[in-house]
Amino acid sequence: MSTNENNHSRKQDPLHGITLKMIVTELEEKYGWEELGQRINIKCFINEPSINSSLKFLRRTPWARKKVEELYLKSV
Repeated sequence: MSTNENNHSRKQDPLHGITLKMIVTELEEKYGWEELGQRINIKCFINEPSINSSLKFLRRTPWARKKVEELYLKSV
């Protein structure tokens, strides 16, 4: 891949360089666990939430990760 193509793909992907941990941490700081659980109804945000348990769940569950990434993109 040429440098030009690589730069183009970075511009295409707004999440390039942003880790899932950064996303979850930022959303938790902005909304708090209670509101996050209301916005995205998943157990890891509602039942004894933590960054680590959320990351573990989201890494194994593509549909939930997609919802979290979409909320992050809307909030920035």
